[in-house]
Amino acid sequence: MAIATNLGFPRIGANRELKRAVEAFWAGKLDEAALQQTASEIRRENWLFAQAAGIQHIPSNDFSFYDQILDTTALVGAVPARYEHSGGMLNSATYFAMARGNTSVPAMEMTKWFDTNYHYIVPELEPDQIFALSSTKPIDEFLEAKALGVHTRPVLVGPVTYLLLAKSTDGHSSTLPLLERLLPVYEEVLQQLAAAGADWVQIDEPMLAMTLSDEERRVFGPAYAKLAAAAPSLKLLLATYFGDLRENRDTALALPVAGLHVDLVRGAGQLEQLLTKLSSGMALSLGVVDGRNIWKTNLDGALATVETAIAALGTDRVLIAPSCSLLHSPVDLAIEETTLDAEMRSWMAFARQKVSEIATLSSAVNAGRASVQAALAKNTKAMESRRTSPRIHNPKVKERLAAVDDSMLRRKSAFHSRRQLQQQALHLPAFPTTTIGSFPQTTEIRKARASFRRKEVTPEQYQQFLREEIARVVRFQEQVGLDVLVHGEPERNDMVEYFGEQMEGYVSTKNGWVQSYGSRAVKPPIIFGDVNRPTPMTVEWATYAQSLTDRPLKGMLTGPVTMLQWSFVRDDQPRSDTCYQLALAIRDEVVDLEAAGIRVIQIDEPAIREGLPLRREDWAVYLKWAVESFRLTSSGVTDTTQIHTHMCYSEFNDMIASIGAMDADVISIESSRSRMELLEAFVQYKYPNEIGPGVYDIHSPRVAATQEMKGLLAKAMHVLSPDQLWVNPDCGLKTRNWPEVEESLAHMVEAARELRQAAKV
Repeated sequence: MAIATNLGFPRIGANRELKRAVEAFWAGKLDEAALQQTASEIRRENWLFAQAAGIQHIPSNDFSFYDQILDTTALVGAVPARYEHSGGMLNSATYFAMARGNTSVPAMEMTKWFDTNYHYIVPELEPDQIFALSSTKPIDEFLEAKALGVHTRPVLVGPVTYLLLAKSTDGHSSTLPLLERLLPVYEEVLQQLAAAGADWVQIDEPMLAMTLSDEERRVFGPAYAKLAAAAPSLKLLLATYFGDLRENRDTALALPVAGLHVDLVRGAGQLEQLLTKLSSGMALSLGVVDGRNIWKTNLDGALATVETAIAALGTDRVLIAPSCSLLHSPVDLAIEETTLDAEMRSWMAFARQKVSEIATLSSAVNAGRASVQAALAKNTKAMESRRTSPRIHNPKVKERLAAVDDSMLRRKSAFHSRRQLQQQALHLPAFPTTTIGSFPQTTEIRKARASFRRKEVTPEQYQQFLREEIARVVRFQEQVGLDVLVHGEPERNDMVEYFGEQMEGYVSTKNGWVQSYGSRAVKPPIIFGDVNRPTPMTVEWATYAQSLTDRPLKGMLTGPVTMLQWSFVRDDQPRSDTCYQLALAIRDEVVDLEAAGIRVIQIDEPAIREGLPLRREDWAVYLKWAVESFRLTSSGVTDTTQIHTHMCYSEFNDMIASIGAMDADVISIESSRSRMELLEAFVQYKYPNEIGPGVYDIHSPRVAATQEMKGLLAKAMHVLSPDQLWVNPDCGLKTRNWPEVEESLAHMVEAARELRQAAKV
């Protein structure tokens, strides 16, 4: 029998129960026992749902209070010395301190999980790192499910992937030599799982979808020989995802594992060679249901793939699965019954529906298509409805895109000429200070927004509330001494969803939340058709805020690549076409902002690095259309208008030339958690324009001192000239509270003033 399986399930809860519990725990409003109870209830619901749906290999240890890499750091005891962990089992205070920092120590660095909008906490490993079992979470959760009558397949992050995602504290040592020290902890975990009654264990090695060196490939064989021997009764499933194996295929196939999972959504072309090379004893897990998008699976197409594999291997060696963990999908489409119309819902599948699709595919091959004929017929009807719907295609948008030429992709003058004109217009001091855009989304703001959506207040009352919030933010920025102001974005629920709600071709959900990091969830809007901006989206709020101050005020927009990356995107045309459509829509907004008197416009692109294909050989095509999309957005203004962009929590040193090619007048970047490490790219690449390296971490409650910020700026001045530098936080301030913001920005402004005095400018 083919096995219905899953690689992981969302852990936030159908109504974000985990977010509320964790944040209440951080605020001291919930004790640890209550926090653990909430987590237990979420796990119980997930396991029992999967069991009832017909999934046979149900994952456990896919739950996390923050992220699975931090959980692995806790598991193996790789706690940096500054957290003063004295050995033994790790407690929650230390765990959350590593993730968020606290009043006395900074957090660990955070970055993107491969090419997703999910973030992980980067392990910090000493060259002589000692590892020791410091958590029994995988075993505990297996036994917890077992007590409910659910036999699960525990999930572990693979040791090679863990080390390759880690950073050495000395800044240059390879982490791979630590593998021999790390493996005994994994062996101990596997032995405990076997003793607890596990029969399969899933070990995730997504690095096998990346370009690896010969040395990196060589370590897999000896490592997995040890893991396989540690608990001979266990069957190991090696899980790869986010791409195809390519030159790593033979490495994966040679490992002593019972099964191999492959992503057949992003790596559809790899199946034929896998079937010819798979050893006689190895099972193949087919990732045929897209774990990263919300569109319904074409079951006829997926069945054809599964049947091809069964013809070569037999049913007993085939597992049917999503392409990757369903962590990247919203939980349940059923909640959207009052939000999305019936036709739109018929095109979609969230995590629960994807689990049901897997079960349907399994039944179709095990019991015959006739056993699920109604489900297959319903699916075929939905596929045809989406393909032919007039809601999807807008001829005017397609005509406009076809008319784009090279002149629309360039500013009128080179940066050195623009810079002089902008300085004459804006009169900014040396080391100008600004923020990234958002200010705290207070309880009052959220309540007012909810009341407006429930029609408990009139549009006029809500607009008046927003004007008062904007005025408050503008007054504060003037008082604290910022040079370029923002309006604070109180009207925005999210930097992508806000714009998606105002564009044609988009639809939004009520509860389509997806975890981004820790307790932070985002609700990506859905691009289902051709994108168009029918009316201005931000001009009213920007011009109102500018009317309150004589200082320059930034218009705040989200760029086309980030709109693409942080939405669920239609899969019936190239992503590049959709991105160019977004660029034209946002270009219209940029031009309207300038016409309304806004002379500084920020077009945020935090996701541009995230969009890079995993394989370097695929980069050139992506970078061409990504850079062109940004330039199409930003190049419709005069030279005196200053264009900013912002990028955060991404390693972009290896694409710095493309960032330069975007030709923004000013870029601001996250750099405080890495202690300005991201600026190493500028040692070789002489970035010509201006840059604001973030001087404090906005994702931590810790308030950095003025001298600490000055120290970071001093490091920046080793690779950048002082006249290039702006002074700003790492990212937007929406997740912070006002006392933290007030103190942090006061320190930041003082740091800039002291630098001006020292430089006598």
